[in-house]
Amino acid sequence: MLRLGERIVIVDDAFEQNLPVGEYGYIIAYDRNPDNAFDYVVRLPILGRNFFVPEGDIESEEQLIKQEVDRVEREALLDFALATHNEKLFFQIMNGDAEQPEAPEPTQEAMSTADFIKQVNLRAWI
Repeated sequence: MLRLGERIVIVDDAFEQNLPVGEYGYIIAYDRNPDNAFDYVVRLPILGRNFFVPEGDIESEEQLIKQEVDRVEREALLDFALATHNEKLFFQIMNGDAEQPEAPEPTQEAMSTADFIKQVNLRAWI
């Protein structure tokens, strides 16, 4: 839930109220009526008006800036990995920081017939 007075950005216009998508505004009230589809009352200084908006139509400015910074950082790391031919970094970025699967270790060498019979006899006693 967003705080009162928090700066927000209009990201959608679900109810086609002619909201200026991409513009900023401020939360001035909560709409607590359970029969209403709107969650917030937002003041848009560019229009000098208040609008009732659902939660999906607005996003916190801080959150949008953080998402943009993460995207730019990921692109810069990807460009660096490609420029330096760093395959490990490239796979780490593309797979979401997951470890690259290692090659399976070779299995143990086959036991000789005598060792196999010895193992079977030991287990038979248990």
